[in-house]
Amino acid sequence: MGAAHVTVTIRNPASPERSWEGLFLVDTNATDSLVPRDALEAIGLAPKAQRIYELADGSEIKMDITTGDIEFMGEIVGGTIIFGDPGTEPILGVTALESVGIDVDPGNQTLKRLPAIRLKKLKTEQPVSRETGQPA
Repeated sequence: MGAAHVTVTIRNPASPERSWEGLFLVDTNATDSLVPRDALEAIGLAPKAQRIYELADGSEIKMDITTGDIEFMGEIVGGTIIFGDPGTEPILGVTALESVGIDVDPGNQTLKRLPAIRLKKLKTEQPVSRETGQPA
């Protein structure tokens, strides 16, 4: 089974003309997206905080993060971006995918657009009695 890749543009929200484009590995086991540090710094993005991430081998690592615009497949989403080491393969995490309604077809490792973006029910409706019109 092959890995899915997609072309992604990262933009600096404060200066949208400053951007970086790369071929990203789609990783549904990664929550956030990862971009090489030198690419983020080149478009004027600086670390805003640090977050602890769990790696595939179970170890933990504290990494710098920022926020930026993530564009792919004709969609745009603001998201958390991890500062990776220079030369690291960029990763598109599941949060960006789900935010714009794109899923990975596990059978052929391709990206597919969902008919609608998933949204949990906002308000629980209580059944109403037909006789009294009051909550049952």
